[in-house]
Amino acid sequence: MNHAQQAIKELIEQTEKSVIGQSHVVRALVIGLLTNGHILLEGLPGTAKTRSVKSLANLLNTSFGRIQFTPDLLPSDVTGTEVYQELDGKPQLHFQPGPI
Repeated sequence: MNHAQQAIKELIEQTEKSVIGQSHVVRALVIGLLTNGHILLEGLPGTAKTRSVKSLANLLNTSFGRIQFTPDLLPSDVTGTEVYQELDGKPQLHFQPGPI
């Protein structure tokens, strides 16, 4: 087994230690990560969706962002928006980044 395969296997094993019974989800997350893909996790409450992604992000020492899909979700809720502010009496637009 080469170094990359060993690192991937170890990443999966470490993530599965914090998320019990969700090995198919962990493998899908790692595949999505390796292929620069996007992942939409759907499931009942309490099925370790957020926990599995947080665990993977912690193991990779990277940031974690999450959005809750609702019927009224707007693109600016995800990417961010310009916010009007007055600084020293001058009107300015300030970019407020979204969670992703």
